[in-house]
Amino acid sequence: MVEKKEANIDGTTGVYAAGDHTTVTGSDHERNYIAKDEFYDPSLESRATRLGINWESFKRAPGTTREQVVHGAHAPELVGHENPLLQQKMKPRHLAMIAVGGSIGTGLFVASGGALRTGGPAGVVIAWSIIGVMLVNVTQAIGEMAIVFPVSGGFYTLASRMLDPSFAFAMGWNYVLQWAVVLPLELVVAGQVIEYWDTPVPLAAWITIFLVIVLVISVFGTLGFAEEEFFVSILKLVVITIVIITGIICICGGGPATGMFDTYYGAQNYYNPGAFANGFKGVCTVFVSAAFSFAGTELVGLAASETPNPRKALPAAVKQTFWRVVVIYITSLTVIGLAVPYTNPDLQGGESGRDVSPFILITTLAGIKGLEHLINITICLSVLSVALSCVYAGSRTLTALAETEYAPKIFTYVDKASRPLMSVLFILAFSPLAYLQLIPEKGGDVFNWLLALSGLSTLFTWGAICVTHIRFRAAWKVQGHSLEELPFRAFGGVYGSWVGAILVALVLIAQFYIAVWPLGYSEVENRAEAFFLSYLAAPIVIAFWIAGYLWKRTLPRRASEIDLDTGRKTWLTVEEMRAYRAERATAPLWRRVVRALFTTS
Repeated sequence: MVEKKEANIDGTTGVYAAGDHTTVTGSDHERNYIAKDEFYDPSLESRATRLGINWESFKRAPGTTREQVVHGAHAPELVGHENPLLQQKMKPRHLAMIAVGGSIGTGLFVASGGALRTGGPAGVVIAWSIIGVMLVNVTQAIGEMAIVFPVSGGFYTLASRMLDPSFAFAMGWNYVLQWAVVLPLELVVAGQVIEYWDTPVPLAAWITIFLVIVLVISVFGTLGFAEEEFFVSILKLVVITIVIITGIICICGGGPATGMFDTYYGAQNYYNPGAFANGFKGVCTVFVSAAFSFAGTELVGLAASETPNPRKALPAAVKQTFWRVVVIYITSLTVIGLAVPYTNPDLQGGESGRDVSPFILITTLAGIKGLEHLINITICLSVLSVALSCVYAGSRTLTALAETEYAPKIFTYVDKASRPLMSVLFILAFSPLAYLQLIPEKGGDVFNWLLALSGLSTLFTWGAICVTHIRFRAAWKVQGHSLEELPFRAFGGVYGSWVGAILVALVLIAQFYIAVWPLGYSEVENRAEAFFLSYLAAPIVIAFWIAGYLWKRTLPRRASEIDLDTGRKTWLTVEEMRAYRAERATAPLWRRVVRALFTTS
């Protein structure tokens, strides 16, 4: 039996070894059990090592840091393998910005132009709203599970435990490949965004410059990614707010006399050229663009393993996702649809071939000078932000695959700066594919096939999260637990996950319809190629699923057999949770409203 000594610590900052053997006890019945020779204390390393800027930082971390807070006075003694090897460097402010603005990038700023041309203003709002409802249920589900199980690999590890390892193998590798092929896309788009200014620098040089920037920030690991996301997300939110306010003023007729909004404009675009560009089929076509624009929101669940106290940080991040969907996406796209006709030749796929962002088109149509440069700078930084998200999400999931023996063991390597080094290098190795865009005539075709690999990946991921949550709730009930024990409960409960899963299925059916009968069906020469360009991700996921089963021969687990203990960080009893909620119920009404809508404190 390990001898234990007691030491006090602030529960929000993690735990550290003190003496040969230590029991660390924090507030609110938070505790961790540590044996000094089992756990790694990065605070003893130099600052340069912790930042990842010296050679020592690249050496393998000798063990888990055990910095995650465990809630509950009756939590059993935990062992090292139940804690993620990655260090807990994420702060609540980082998670909040990742949830609100982290995935805002190419999908919203650039691809929305093509979606507007294809679906029309009403089609865009309908498609984004449906995907938004789906996304809110997904984030609620992953938030509930990640707070209880802030495990390495996020949804992949939970799917492996709650559903079936073979299915999780397919979902995990699908997720890794999704981000691996999106990375070179983001590098290309960043270069193309710069070309808005007609610079003499060739696209190849811009791709190289942005690749170097991604490499440099990746050196700083989790902290570099988190700080970049925090500040860039603030910039994105500020600029989108400016565009929304400017657009509303212009639509109401408050624009400069030099533009087209000097008199009341209103909803003219809904009448001429019309609310829908291609009817029902046009709406179905833009679903993938909508899903692509939201891709990465599930990162809040993936980042839970790198947060000291997920119970404190995650609920606020999950709640803020709803406001991002409503305020940032739906409001901005409604304004875009009212101000920019879908027949504008500068929209993505338009006659001019310029592919100008619709956010910039508002300012140019209004005759507002200078604002388009700020917007374009923001778009460029946003695209780079998503590129870094590719490295973060892909590498963490690949590491989890290796930890569960569904990827080569070399990918379990985590260095002293908390970088899953080999996994990061694997994802970065796909970045030179960006140069394929430079191949005369054939470059675009090659790139389209790479994008086909990730076309539906986000939808499969979200569907897996919803089904995993349904199974988690079933196991929680069958094994005698009460919902009152959960620190955070999904707003829609298990019904919300059913709604999310059904919407995913309906959107996949709609995409199959578009793949078989695409827009301009009679003019499509190679219909088989058109089908696989739209639906290639589906057979790939099925192939991975079959391969995973043939490799490990696993079957889905019964609810009574699902492991609800390993990696669990909240062991609060019904009585403890009732006392906690009763104490919070005494707060003033305004504070309770703010807590319900935005935060946990």
